[in-house]
Amino acid sequence: MATWGTTLTHYLSLRTKKTSLFYMALTTVLCSIFYLIGIWQHGGGAPSTTTSATLLPCNTNNPSTKTTGAAPNIPTAANTTTLDFTAHHTAEQLVPLSPEARALQFPPCDPKLSEYTPCQDTARSLKFDREMLVYRERHCPEKSELLKCRIPAPHGYKTPFRWPESRDVVWYANVPHKHLTVEKAGQNWVRFEGDRFSFPGGGTMFPRGADAYIDDIGKLINLGDGSIRTAIDTGCGVASWGAYLLSRDILPMSFAPKDTHEAQVQFALERGVPALIGIMASERLPYPSRAFDIAHCSRCLIPWGQYDGLYLIEVDRVLRPGGYWILSGPPVNWQNHWKGWNRSREDLDAEQNGIESVARSLCWKKLVQRNDLAIWQKATNHLHCKLNRKVFRKPPFCQGQDPDKAWYTKMEACLTPLPEVSDIKEVSGGELAKWPERLTAVPPRVLTGSVNGVTEESFVKNTEIWRERVAHYKSIDSQLAEPGRYRNLLDMNAGLGGFAAALVDDPVWVMNVVPVEAEVNTLGVIYERGLIGTYQSWCEAVSTYPRTYDFIHADSIFTLYKDRCEIEDILLEMDRILRPQGSVIVRDDVDVLVNVKSIVDGLEWESRMTDHEGGPHVREKLLIATKKYWTAPAPDQDQDVSKTAS
Repeated sequence: MATWGTTLTHYLSLRTKKTSLFYMALTTVLCSIFYLIGIWQHGGGAPSTTTSATLLPCNTNNPSTKTTGAAPNIPTAANTTTLDFTAHHTAEQLVPLSPEARALQFPPCDPKLSEYTPCQDTARSLKFDREMLVYRERHCPEKSELLKCRIPAPHGYKTPFRWPESRDVVWYANVPHKHLTVEKAGQNWVRFEGDRFSFPGGGTMFPRGADAYIDDIGKLINLGDGSIRTAIDTGCGVASWGAYLLSRDILPMSFAPKDTHEAQVQFALERGVPALIGIMASERLPYPSRAFDIAHCSRCLIPWGQYDGLYLIEVDRVLRPGGYWILSGPPVNWQNHWKGWNRSREDLDAEQNGIESVARSLCWKKLVQRNDLAIWQKATNHLHCKLNRKVFRKPPFCQGQDPDKAWYTKMEACLTPLPEVSDIKEVSGGELAKWPERLTAVPPRVLTGSVNGVTEESFVKNTEIWRERVAHYKSIDSQLAEPGRYRNLLDMNAGLGGFAAALVDDPVWVMNVVPVEAEVNTLGVIYERGLIGTYQSWCEAVSTYPRTYDFIHADSIFTLYKDRCEIEDILLEMDRILRPQGSVIVRDDVDVLVNVKSIVDGLEWESRMTDHEGGPHVREKLLIATKKYWTAPAPDQDQDVSKTAS
């Protein structure tokens, strides 16, 4: 039985092999026949056919291939065909540009909302605690309360004056509020003249003008050697102090609350001075530690000695080692002013003693008090300060907190420790280069490796990349390239501040925003470069008035906020803070920009997509848009320029 099975297996195997050989032979014969037929059809069997293939030209621009005596076997079309490896689909062709393609439409808001500030809304603020002025902090609307309409400019709105003329003159139609011209009439804050406001540069504590006042400060500390570049003005009024610092190459960050001094920050912004709505209340200021070279208060009405010195402790956090705090107004020189201030000698003396005590507990040194000015200096390190905690038990050093965390972060009555040093002469965190070298010098935070993923090499490369990118921007946006056309700029995702650094020679300032959702907190690096900025979540509104910025730059912002909040809400906020005829450049992935553009069309911006500076094969593209000029109707008109929504 076994023998029969073996024989059968051998027989089947042999037959299978013969069958395979038969089919292989048949396939070979058929392929050969069809190959010969093909040659016969295309070349008539002539041996010159194979030669004709070698005569096909690679470059039809060669004159020899265009003669009438070309070989008869070469098809005529071959003489006019060029291999084309260029891109045939550009960024402009990715999105339909016709009005019919617009998916969303956003009507104008009610004209009464022309100065709407979502997170500082007066009606909403009244729901919150008045203790420590908490009700004047940021309180943003819920998602269901967000407006889906475009904030109008007031009727008669005009393009602001160009810098530096704007420092002294603002159109009345742009900020139609005369309240300060009456309340501060004797202090030279602002005057109303015909169709405009003028700003003589005066202030409560500098009746001779801000320029003369800054000269007085310059006699006490050196403002001209480049060691002082960034300044914060607490309770800034109309920001005349900051406005006149700019001519000395000192970059101010001014803030004031939205309160009874109506539109003071709005005036500052119309003048072309960096400013935000803000207040010292219960939360940290939205800046990193060691950010400012000087802090200033001129009768800013902040209770410095109260709440265990909480507000001076916060100033200490944002002052760089060796930085200065400048105070003028009550209680400085109270002996000569107490009657005019309508306060008792005892009250003012107690306030001064309280401030002096808190300053000593922070290890500050009082440098000088001359006439109405007093100046303190922060220690360059905390070696001595740690020793004197045996004398000053309050405030204690903060434990286990991030000194740079400052978005809805509660203030604490504890002293922010400076980075460790080994010598009393060493500057904590590293010494800063003087301006203007400071802009391109590798920042100390990078040198010490405290910024994740950023090295000396990557910092230098980033600076060069943004120099090239801004040059490209100017080649495709003539308004950005025109000196003086823009003044107030916003970078929504600033990174290391390269965009702002590339514009430093232009008559502009840039608000560098580091989103709180960003993977790496780089705002400290931006300040170490001598630039300014703030923290912000773009799921919420900015603490500023409508029509703040002439130009907005958005690098990968919509990719960052994918699945975090709605694209249309971010774009509506951009529309709110952008001036009529202001421009936007959005840099993002092509698929993201396709969605962005469909919403931009609904905002009635003029827009176009263009390729990355690296060419059409790069997925990242640019969207360039301009907000059209439009305003609310005249007050006596019953109809609007278009359908309105409240």
